[in-house]
Amino acid sequence: MATSSVSKGCFVFKPHFKKRKLSVPVENYFNKGKNETEDSKLRFETYHLMWQQMKCETEQLQEELNKNLFDSLIEFLQKSHSGFQNSRDWGCQIKLQEIPTAALVLGVNVTDHDLIFRSLTEALQNNVTPYVVSLQAKDCPDLKHFLQKLVSQLDCRVDVKPKEEESVQFTLKKTQCSMDLLSSWYMTVTQTGPKMPSKKRTTSSHWQSPPVVLILKDLESFTTKVLQDFIIISSQHLYEFPLILIFGIATSPIIIHRLLPHAVSSLLCIELFHSLSCKEHLNTILDKLLLTMQFPFKISEKVLQVLTNIFLYHDFSIQNFIKGLQLSLLEHFYSQPLSVLCCNIPEAKRRINFLSVNQCENIRRLPSFRRYVEKQASEKQVALLTNEKFLKEETQSLLENLYIYHINYFLVLRCLHHFTSSLPKYPLGRQIRELYCTCLEKNIWDSEEYASALQLLRMLAKDELMTILQKCFKVFNSSSEKQLGSTAKRIEEFLAEFQSLDVEAKEEEEASGSQPKGLQKTDLYHLQKSLLEMKELRRTSKKQTKFEVLRERVVNFIDYLVRKYLLPPETQPLQEVLYFGAAHTLREHLNAAPRIALHTALNNPYYYLKNEALKSEEGCIPNIAPDICIAYKLHLECSRLINLVDWSEAFATVVTAAEKIDANSATSEEMNEIIHARFIRAVSELELLGFIKPTKQKTDHVARLTWGGC
Repeated sequence: MATSSVSKGCFVFKPHFKKRKLSVPVENYFNKGKNETEDSKLRFETYHLMWQQMKCETEQLQEELNKNLFDSLIEFLQKSHSGFQNSRDWGCQIKLQEIPTAALVLGVNVTDHDLIFRSLTEALQNNVTPYVVSLQAKDCPDLKHFLQKLVSQLDCRVDVKPKEEESVQFTLKKTQCSMDLLSSWYMTVTQTGPKMPSKKRTTSSHWQSPPVVLILKDLESFTTKVLQDFIIISSQHLYEFPLILIFGIATSPIIIHRLLPHAVSSLLCIELFHSLSCKEHLNTILDKLLLTMQFPFKISEKVLQVLTNIFLYHDFSIQNFIKGLQLSLLEHFYSQPLSVLCCNIPEAKRRINFLSVNQCENIRRLPSFRRYVEKQASEKQVALLTNEKFLKEETQSLLENLYIYHINYFLVLRCLHHFTSSLPKYPLGRQIRELYCTCLEKNIWDSEEYASALQLLRMLAKDELMTILQKCFKVFNSSSEKQLGSTAKRIEEFLAEFQSLDVEAKEEEEASGSQPKGLQKTDLYHLQKSLLEMKELRRTSKKQTKFEVLRERVVNFIDYLVRKYLLPPETQPLQEVLYFGAAHTLREHLNAAPRIALHTALNNPYYYLKNEALKSEEGCIPNIAPDICIAYKLHLECSRLINLVDWSEAFATVVTAAEKIDANSATSEEMNEIIHARFIRAVSELELLGFIKPTKQKTDHVARLTWGGC
């Protein structure tokens, strides 16, 4: 393609490329390197199916948890709307001067707020009004932009009637945005009738004059002047433009009074709403996803500790916790070839029958299976190590036992949590996840915390003990499995014995009422002496009451259940099939370490780019690496002050070795200019990343800011 020009110029012609579709399916990425197995596609499909089920479960759970909050908000909005419709009443007219405002306290987990506001907007549009607007502080630096965003989201159109002509409808421009025109738009819309969305409304009686709901997602970030001006103007047009505000608050409701003076906050009729606590939400997620056999996948104590630490000490984000759980699930199915058996029991038994010889060898290599084989008789050991058919039958039996183990484990875990969650100082933790972490890590009965918990249980009152036993009875009764059916009957017998103690106590009181009392002396001294004698007699006799004997039996029974069923998962054969324990891999992906990642990328670009040409021996500088990588590795060899001339010459030496340029050629001068420009760009990028900075000590030097490996 020829191009003529009077002056020199640079002409760019973009090639017309056809977008190539990826020919490699996603499941083929499970076939990389050492993880190449014949059932990689099946593992990917199993992972995808399980994750879709877990995702649906979490979405349904979040809807249920938000339902009470949304119902309360909708009820508040409907009451405020009915006040606008009944504005003829004098009291309603006085109240109409105040803007109905819902202060929604969501907590500091800001990353979850978008999902909550998205669900809230959908619920409001389905039940209250089609006019719902969501604004963020970054889009509203002043009142002008505030109104522009409000108008654009409402899609305002206003009818104008010229003289002797039909009405003409036009869209409001940015310069025309004002509350007067918004009021005119609202009058026009309510007269013609609002456009009903496709979904069916549950409260059709509220559609005569639907309010406009304005959601301010991040109230703390809005400037005081913008909020004050908008609230004052809106309160003056409230009769023509019925507005309802929803404040999204991450910190505390006090922020409203810090942002707004009393003269402005008095124009708001504020009602406070609280969302579910992040920790309670996390406990519910764990209960639905991990403390159940609906999903066979499980995580080890260290992995759970990494995820909960990120949640508790970084962001309080449920969405990020779920993403971390998804990453654990993906890593498990990618790195563990036997994860193909991580599915429901009938399907796992079917897949065991089709295991290849390599997969059978993978089973024999499992540490938990090797420990199991060592405990068997010599004949059975030989059969497990040589006979494929016998190995598959034994694997089916072990997987079924592992399934039963988890059912009993979670039932006893919940029962123990009911006993220990209300003890003073919470020796085993207040939340069930804390107790779960302890049980995953070691034998819980060997810890001092468990011993102190049993001591405190032996001091519980009868009413407290009966309440806890009733909760445990519900836990064991709710299970569809019958492995611990006798346990539920035993707890029911304990409850019956406690009730019989009440009957016996009443009979003794009635009998003692008819007999002469032993303490009839009215003198205070003799009465105190008699009480002390009775107390000393009880202490020396050491005879326990019926209640104390029964309480001791209950505590011993709980201790027996714990020692029998709360064994750590590491003691179970084939636990590697279900459990993901590579906490270091998860920590590398989730824990932020930008400086280490930068050093790795610049020092060894092959680690991220996976280009075979970039492989080099340790200490060598690859001559075809990116410019910034070459400059970075050269700067590591320098001292505190770096001479730019020496650095540039070294850079040119490495680059020309890659380009194979002859220094005596005609184009050498032009190439030197290009190499110099590339060097300047690489130095600027290193300065931007914070590795070097200019120095006033020497004009042709820069100062190095990092030392050691990075």
